[in-house]
Amino acid sequence: MKIIHTSDWHLGQGFIGKSREAEHKAFLNWLLVQIEEQRIDAVIVAGDIFDTGTPPSYARKLYNEFIVAMHKVGCQLVVLGGNHDSVSTLQETESLLSCLGTRVIGGVAESPEEQLVLLNNSKNEPGAILCGIPFIRAKDVMNSTAGQSGRDKQRALIKAMEEHFQSVFDAALKRRESLGLNLPIISTGHLTTLASSRTESVRDIYVGTLESFPSDKLPDADYIALGHLHKPLTVGGKEHIRYCGSPIPLSFDELDHDKEVLVVELDETGLVAINPLTVPRSQPMHRVSGSLSCIEKQFSNITEGLGSEGSVAWVEVEVSTHDYLTDLQQKVTELCEGKPIEVIKVKRKRNSTRLVEESYVKQALSELSPHDVFQKRVEQESLTDEEVNKLTASFKEVVSEVQSSLTPQVEGQ
Repeated sequence: MKIIHTSDWHLGQGFIGKSREAEHKAFLNWLLVQIEEQRIDAVIVAGDIFDTGTPPSYARKLYNEFIVAMHKVGCQLVVLGGNHDSVSTLQETESLLSCLGTRVIGGVAESPEEQLVLLNNSKNEPGAILCGIPFIRAKDVMNSTAGQSGRDKQRALIKAMEEHFQSVFDAALKRRESLGLNLPIISTGHLTTLASSRTESVRDIYVGTLESFPSDKLPDADYIALGHLHKPLTVGGKEHIRYCGSPIPLSFDELDHDKEVLVVELDETGLVAINPLTVPRSQPMHRVSGSLSCIEKQFSNITEGLGSEGSVAWVEVEVSTHDYLTDLQQKVTELCEGKPIEVIKVKRKRNSTRLVEESYVKQALSELSPHDVFQKRVEQESLTDEEVNKLTASFKEVVSEVQSSLTPQVEGQ
């Protein structure tokens, strides 16, 4: 059977005062075309269907209209809750949507069996078993224990999450045995794995004191469809553990990679193939940087690239200047006057050493948190995202440990 793995739609996102409604509508229409052309049997949305727990009415409308369209083309839809989603908002229409072929798993269920979904192939026969794991909140899988250190809490939470993943996978194995069919098993997850990189639009997940979940604790499924990170990624060098990324750029720093959905093909032997489908961008977006004269040339290039389609490009501008210009915003606006360009964000880029020196002049150490001091020190180094993530995770673990050890002393005073 063939499924599409997608995630992090963030319907209803407000982007620096701009609505993403037109972009999301274009994506959903494109997705419906791909479902028919690729003969897709099921679509899995691995979390963050909405951007907030109380999405605007137009976002709910897009969601509902897509579900109706999916029912018309006869394709199954499975929606998993993410950290941005409200469990109650998703589940309030769960029974109604099930009548339209959509299965919603907004949060962790009382029993593992409730998180299983039998996916049918084009012949309307069982084609795969899905372990529907939404975003896991600490309270869903464990009880806090007094006197635990920060490290103990992390270990307990990793173990509890691992046990939940495994319990649903074990339930899938039992279901497969009872059916007497050699069906592939798919699992989902909405989390950050170790060594994964984030973008500006990704809200850090902290499940209790846990920032990242070890990928080797995930179940031994034939395919694992992950959500939360907005960039397509293969986890730990394992082809069957994937982030598909968001379908539209949710921040300007997501413009350096294509947006995708993944077409996953499986049979009774397991995973057969994974083919990415590049999502076309309906809203032109660009980042430009340099001196004002250099930016003016880049504006001209953007204008030429737009052609005569009548589109207006959204642009983030980073100006390199050694002087403090009080009218910088006005100068940038003048540069794009008469051009199909809308400057959404203006940033000032200055020498990093000078910035660090200025920050120490303006701020006393007592005004900074340990995290602030750590961040300022890291900014002085040339590190990759992966190295920064590892250092940050280790630093937070140490701080949590220290704070836990100091708590009894404070209570005793």
